[in-house]
Amino acid sequence: GWDHAQARSAMLLDANIANLNTGSFGPLPRVVFERVTQLRHRLAEEPMDFLLREMPGHLWHARESLANFLHADPRRLIFTANVTTAINVIANGLSLCGPGEILLTDHEYGAMHWCWERAAQRQGLSLRTFALPLLAEGPQEIVQAARAALTERTRLLFFSHVLSPTGLVLPARDLCREAKQRGVVTVVDGAHASAMIPLDLDDIGADFYCGNCHKWLLAPTGSGFLHLGPGQEDRLQPSQVSWGYRPDRAKMDEPDEFGSTPRLRFYEFEGTRDVCPWLAVPAAIDFQEQIGLEAIRRRNAALVEFARERLDRIPGLTLATPRDPRLHGFMTAFRLPPAVDAPTWRKRLWDEFRIEAPIVERPEGLLLRVSTHFYNTEVEIEQLAAAAERLLAPLAA
Repeated sequence: GWDHAQARSAMLLDANIANLNTGSFGPLPRVVFERVTQLRHRLAEEPMDFLLREMPGHLWHARESLANFLHADPRRLIFTANVTTAINVIANGLSLCGPGEILLTDHEYGAMHWCWERAAQRQGLSLRTFALPLLAEGPQEIVQAARAALTERTRLLFFSHVLSPTGLVLPARDLCREAKQRGVVTVVDGAHASAMIPLDLDDIGADFYCGNCHKWLLAPTGSGFLHLGPGQEDRLQPSQVSWGYRPDRAKMDEPDEFGSTPRLRFYEFEGTRDVCPWLAVPAAIDFQEQIGLEAIRRRNAALVEFARERLDRIPGLTLATPRDPRLHGFMTAFRLPPAVDAPTWRKRLWDEFRIEAPIVERPEGLLLRVSTHFYNTEVEIEQLAAAAERLLAPLAA
């Protein structure tokens, strides 16, 4: 059965703060913090023994555990520090044929837009964005928008599985199929997807799928991944040259003594680093599986409904995340009136109300984004609603 108080008490949370921002960073379950700390303790007291003898077994276990969770092949799963690192590996390491263009949706994360802007400049390609239907009625509307935007000049399609500003979930599998039919490379930014929506990377069929483990999966900061689609294993150059650079070509996909394979080490090894966040990923997966992934999803669906219903009643707030359950996860955004000043709201939400919830700046206006994970409560959503009412009151006067 579901015991909310027990599940919440298993988390490290600041009791004085309503943390409605797992979409940026996930707080840690106690067991995950204890695991990463125990690993770091051993790294600190006996680095050689840890890195040479103990770490490789943990690393391969972590790889298999995450691959299993994502329905992916561990021999094509590269650990990275975060999703930004993973996408940069692709943007810097993939050669595209010019002339042509890189195509993005108009709702991509700002830093990743810049990343592809630089990649396009370096390869003599152009960068183009296409508009997503903001409140799509269903996934087909999004697929049609992409179909209309793809041309014979398109070399690469980049999109977020879950949009950071609004929490809209894109039909990743269908978008990858559309692109594949035209020979277009697909790169998916799955920053918010792992542990928010059930993931099957083999089914999605992206050429490159990147993700974070430090958000909804609740693994330590410093854990992300890059998954190579079938046939994409040899297309990238590594970001840095280190001891993985001259792999044993005869055994490319066989597990090695380093907790990787020669192919994975080619990309993954960048000299000495703290890999403990990667090694603690299985603890994060086990933690949520013990509570029950279905129980967590049901709880989160209820919290999302509660947040939508409560905040949508507030005059001045307009729902900006689609209602169709196929198109939303556990982030809900509300459009704010034009008179709202973002820095003031950010400061007051934190200073006066002790609420962690971002104000997102978009060309079409400001958004208030609410993340609800299983440890959040209706009381916290009420606190946010009360704060929004207070902050909006002078604008209505």
